[in-house]
Amino acid sequence: MDLDLRKLRYFVAVAEQRHFGRAARQLYIAQPVLSRQIKVFERELDCELLVRSTRSVELTAAGKQLYEEAQGILAAVDAAVRRVHDADHGVRRLVVAFSAGLHVSEAILAFTARHPDVETDVVPVRWWEPDAPLRDGRAQIGYLRRPFDDSGLRTIPVGHEPRVACLPAAHRLADRPELTRADLDGERMLDTPARRTSSLEEKFERIAAGHGIVLVPLSVAHSYARPDLVHLPVTDAPGVETCLAVVADRREKLLRDFLDIATATLRQATSAAGSLGGEANGAPTA
Repeated sequence: MDLDLRKLRYFVAVAEQRHFGRAARQLYIAQPVLSRQIKVFERELDCELLVRSTRSVELTAAGKQLYEEAQGILAAVDAAVRRVHDADHGVRRLVVAFSAGLHVSEAILAFTARHPDVETDVVPVRWWEPDAPLRDGRAQIGYLRRPFDDSGLRTIPVGHEPRVACLPAAHRLADRPELTRADLDGERMLDTPARRTSSLEEKFERIAAGHGIVLVPLSVAHSYARPDLVHLPVTDAPGVETCLAVVADRREKLLRDFLDIATATLRQATSAAGSLGGEANGAPTA
């Protein structure tokens, strides 16, 4: 069957609002129309997507899966439409995907200084599938943190960063200057791929609520700093590699130029950040 994008957008609105009335207002359509369209969509897919009650709407297992898939589908469609419009207007555009905590702005500024006629844009990636924007066409370049599926991609190492333990400020280990992995034995760890949280914000909220500890790259901990959390160096935890990535068979000059500029710029920035981080690593940071 062909996937009806209009109905998919309707479903996403209901999934996000968890309420037909609010979703209908967001979509500027009547609630009965929205309800009928979702029922038709479920019949077309031959599965139940929503559990309805008088007060709220919940997603079934199939609904949760479709909602997750829909993020990439709709983003890829929007990106394709934008590329068509760019081609029609003669616009040259470069889109860079980036992992949470990684700053690609310095590379973009250096690139724009040499290519002022090229428009640039950025796309944040989901932590469990950072390579997805490269594969579905939303981005041409990725500034990513391993691990990820690099099959069919060309990668250029940029640097390494340490991982730190993020834990509640009231945790028994929070006043330590540093930790080892042995110190974390018996602690509930949340940094496993088995649980895909919808965002890093949700993961840190769970940590603050006492649901566990997570090992994260230092740049992520800095980006999501909050007073009820601390992050501590873990001296024997393996570091994380950062790299630039591009689909292997893409060889356009624009991409080559960006890779050359970004490699030099980001390696220099990573080296400088590493020196500063080494000086500050001895104390916990909120």
